[in-house]
Amino acid sequence: MKLGNVLIPVADLDEAIAFYGLPVKFRDGDRFAALDGGGVTVALAGPAEHVTAGVAPSYKVDDVRESVRELVARGAAVVREPEDGPHERRAVLRDPSGNVFVLYSPL
Repeated sequence: MKLGNVLIPVADLDEAIAFYGLPVKFRDGDRFAALDGGGVTVALAGPAEHVTAGVAPSYKVDDVRESVRELVARGAAVVREPEDGPHERRAVLRDPSGNVFVLYSPL
């Protein structure tokens, strides 16, 4: 078994595509878009395709603090400020559609 995608329900597909900034592999109107996540497909589901209440994917970044600043400037809200865990620095944010996600980088 391998991960095929990470499904993320969104309120507005155009806004979500702009927010994530990944190349679009496939799009079905306002219903669905598959984005190239570099090894995993990020599947954005518009309101007509919501099959889950939400997910919490984790994204590895070079600099958690800088990434938090960049994403907040693009409309994210901080749920949990960057903090050091046992093996990584991490932060929890919400995207403009209200989905929770994690940013992390190794210490």
